[in-house]
Amino acid sequence: MAFTINNLTDNSNTVIREQLGGFTVLEYIKDLSCTSVAEATAQYYMSHSNMRRKQLMIELNNSEIMMKAGAMQYTVGRMEMTTGIQGVGGLVSGIFKSAASGTGVVKPQYRGTGKILLEPTYNYIWLIDVDHDEVVIEDGLFLACDTSLKIGVTARSNFSSAALGGEGLFNMTAKGKGVLALEAPVPAEETVVVQLENDELKVDGNFAMMWSNTLQFTVEKSGKTRLGSAASGEGLVNVYRGTGTVWLSPLSPYS
Repeated sequence: MAFTINNLTDNSNTVIREQLGGFTVLEYIKDLSCTSVAEATAQYYMSHSNMRRKQLMIELNNSEIMMKAGAMQYTVGRMEMTTGIQGVGGLVSGIFKSAASGTGVVKPQYRGTGKILLEPTYNYIWLIDVDHDEVVIEDGLFLACDTSLKIGVTARSNFSSAALGGEGLFNMTAKGKGVLALEAPVPAEETVVVQLENDELKVDGNFAMMWSNTLQFTVEKSGKTRLGSAASGEGLVNVYRGTGTVWLSPLSPYS
């Protein structure tokens, strides 16, 4: 590559939090752009609460990635961007997937050689190595991925109970082999990972961030009867059955 980016990764205020493939998570120790007492006060308490800006940097080497629409901050190098939609059929399919999973119709694809910097965020960035697997992602978490992964949607098994429980009927899926980047409200190291082997997990609320598509996912009454559900105080719960893995946020539900 015939370019150099100075004062980014070589800045003492920037640390590399994680790397996987061509994906790198940068974290800024302090926000030095304060221009008022109010901003400085807010930044002081945020820094002491471990609230730091993160930024995803993606390096392309004659390769291709897909990202969430509107997430790009700047690119350096020779690459081309396409919408990822091929023809009218692709547009109709994209509209359906967008409405079903709560994500945008257009997910820009960048191909070539260079670096892409995404918009900074206070959320946490997860880098996941999807290795010939298929995972289901909760709505709104998708940030970027290798185009070697196939992005799709999956329907929940029980439509009526999902609607009654206030849950969506569809979720985004990522299938194949490649790096998947998610933007989550909790750090990956805080996530509780539950591995099931022909068993079941019941969750009261949207605490599950991601799960294996090998699991059957339904929304059901917490008890066998309405009286039992009322007595337990739980009502409807998310149920994961079979063999696979569920990633849970332990402290607060995802919304």
